[in-house]
Amino acid sequence: MALAFLGLSIFLFLNLDLDGASFSPASASSSSASDSALEITYGSVIKLMHERTKYRLHSHDVPYGSGSGQQSVTGFPNVDDANSYWIVRPQPGTNAKQGDTIKSGTIIRLQHMKTRKWLHSHLHASPISGNLEVSCFGGENESDTGDYWRLMIEGSGKTWKQDQRIRLQHVDTQGYLHSHDKKYQRIAGGQQEVCGVREKRADNVWLAAEGVYLPITASK
Repeated sequence: MALAFLGLSIFLFLNLDLDGASFSPASASSSSASDSALEITYGSVIKLMHERTKYRLHSHDVPYGSGSGQQSVTGFPNVDDANSYWIVRPQPGTNAKQGDTIKSGTIIRLQHMKTRKWLHSHLHASPISGNLEVSCFGGENESDTGDYWRLMIEGSGKTWKQDQRIRLQHVDTQGYLHSHDKKYQRIAGGQQEVCGVREKRADNVWLAAEGVYLPITASK
């Protein structure tokens, strides 16, 4: 596990463009069972775990065969798949920078680490349940309001921390990031559908799990 996190840290050092900020793999915190209350900061690379099913939010270079035809997003059962890593990014045009903590109510973006596309939603129907489709769209220099998600922390917490129950509400459609036991049978066999649902339900609660958590930037 330690080697896996070291490899991820080296990948981040070599490949991430974090708005001109310096990055040292040695300064990143790798999550483990012994860590508690790690803060999620901008630039951190995390996996999001669906609370009820324990599947990880996942994407890969496979398009939907219906709806938008954009890159598909699923729930993935295995913990150790690199296609489940997401980079936490701020909304463009804000003063947020790498290492800043993220308050409940903040609009964020999630960039798929491997394909560099953004977690996205719109009014297309999801393939299995007919809810709002969730896809990956765009790239480093291509992002729109369909990539904006509002962080909603459950309970009394004010800033986002590891293992904290959260919801992500899509700004344009008002749908909550959602998953359930409905599974794909063919191309993504065994993976479960991820979609948007406009009502608050138990199945739209997520937690930040494995990842590389960048340290909080000290105020100047």
